[in-house]
Amino acid sequence: MTKKVLVLCTGNSCRSQIAHGYLQHFAGDQAEIYSAGVETHVVNPKAIAIMKDDGIDISNHTSNNVLEYQAIDFDYVITVCDNAKERCPYFPTKAQKFHYNFPDPAKAIGSDDEIKIEFERVRNMIKKYCAEFVEANL
Repeated sequence: MTKKVLVLCTGNSCRSQIAHGYLQHFAGDQAEIYSAGVETHVVNPKAIAIMKDDGIDISNHTSNNVLEYQAIDFDYVITVCDNAKERCPYFPTKAQKFHYNFPDPAKAIGSDDEIKIEFERVRNMIKKYCAEFVEANL
């Protein structure tokens, strides 16, 4: 049976979108991957670009609100920032919960190169986490 995985962040624009892309990549048809935020923003263009650099296309992803998925019975819920973990509305689920507070690359300051380096650093952290999550749980 296909597992259902929800990745949650504050605005569903960056870290959760990167995780969504990698979980989909590593899980293949073993899981249905969803991502959402406690708010919705547009998908961060730098997140799209940094994923494209690694061969994963998230350009068609949309920013979704967690309430859109209330009716789905998730197997796993992964929060990727402390703010989402604290603010996520409760909805009844048997989902096993996971949490990792990744730094927010969208808050990086500096030159374009310095910001890109921070996006790469966080992307690589999320990639490793997602590969290990799929290996251990799917």
